[in-house]
Amino acid sequence: MEYLKKPCGIPETETAKLRETVAGIIKDVRENGDEAVSRCNLKFDGCVRSSARVSPSEIAGAYAQISEGELADIREAAANIRRFAEAQRDTIKELPSFSPFPGLILGHRNIPVDSCCCYVPGGNYPLYSTALMLAIPAKMAGVGRVTACSPVMKGTENIHPKTLAAMDAAGVDEIYAVGGAQAIAAFSYGTAEISPVDLIVGPGNIYVTEAKRQCFGQVGIDFVAGPSEVLIIADGTADPKFIAADLLAQSEHDRAAKGILVAIDPQIGSAVVEEVERQLRGLDTEEIARASWEANGEVILAGGIHEAISIANERAPEHLELQTSDDESIVPALRNYGSLFIGKYAAEVFGDYASGTNHTLPTVRAARYTGGIWVGTFMKTCTHQSMTADAIKSLAPLVSRMAHGEGLTAHARAAEIRMNSLQD
Repeated sequence: MEYLKKPCGIPETETAKLRETVAGIIKDVRENGDEAVSRCNLKFDGCVRSSARVSPSEIAGAYAQISEGELADIREAAANIRRFAEAQRDTIKELPSFSPFPGLILGHRNIPVDSCCCYVPGGNYPLYSTALMLAIPAKMAGVGRVTACSPVMKGTENIHPKTLAAMDAAGVDEIYAVGGAQAIAAFSYGTAEISPVDLIVGPGNIYVTEAKRQCFGQVGIDFVAGPSEVLIIADGTADPKFIAADLLAQSEHDRAAKGILVAIDPQIGSAVVEEVERQLRGLDTEEIARASWEANGEVILAGGIHEAISIANERAPEHLELQTSDDESIVPALRNYGSLFIGKYAAEVFGDYASGTNHTLPTVRAARYTGGIWVGTFMKTCTHQSMTADAIKSLAPLVSRMAHGEGLTAHARAAEIRMNSLQD
């Protein structure tokens, strides 16, 4: 393995200061509730609202501000995401009755969480597609109370109209104009206006991410997300234009995003570096994309397909693309990725918006142990059991011996009392 382009890196976030700042916001919200939320909204977003809850008239106003074509696009993308989420839900099976031996009945139920909050970032762009990606699987899972929140547009009192329309189209029950660490704290601990939820999902900036980390336990979270990333495996048959476009699509997210090419052929690696530079010129988002590519972009020359696969499994990227002459044969060996895009036409951008798979995915190598958002994210698999008297006679002696072996006498007694009751 050798580098055709190395990342130059960006300064590390001041972690201790970040943690302290976020801890202060969470403490303020816990102690002062809506007053603290309003104060943070004003400080960070220049927002003054009498109520964080978005009213039906605001939602109607958002629809009036977007075109029929934009609304049709939102609804078409929502339909694809909903169909795939429904198909995923159908793979989640109940296990009502399993008997390892006569008289012992085991099973499990798949139970939706009671409530969730879908955090939809505002940031540099109105990421309204995220509203669809989060809320639709939650609804398909059967969550009873699906809430959503998003920061307002800077200096206004309103969520971006496209985001608001997407939230409504996705079926969100309650929408709140609040973002940042204060939103995570409010939905974790509750305020007079915002009732707490059981689960918070969705990406955000470093303050949102740190708040999710600190509130975990009080509330469930999907995962702790970092900068967005794509890794592309390509050989000499790949099209440099396609690869460069996909790398820059990732790079324009923000300055910390990562675009990585693992090239099996040195010529494709060099051609992509040149093509990236060509496509950067004149790009509307050139400033951010160039900063990201120069700081974090990588072009790695692998010794062959097996080394390329090894690199991909080690990096465990959020998005993994295959652009080789035999993509399908590679798939079984790939184990660590958030979402896989097979073939030169399956660009990551299609999954970002409208193909149907989810774009809320694990980053910073979390794909080694978790997948992305799906219907199952919003469900708990809970076991149950029942036993007959005959099963007690068979199982209690074993349980008694094991409990005594651990020195837990009361545990043993709970089994023995039942066994002895059957002999009276």
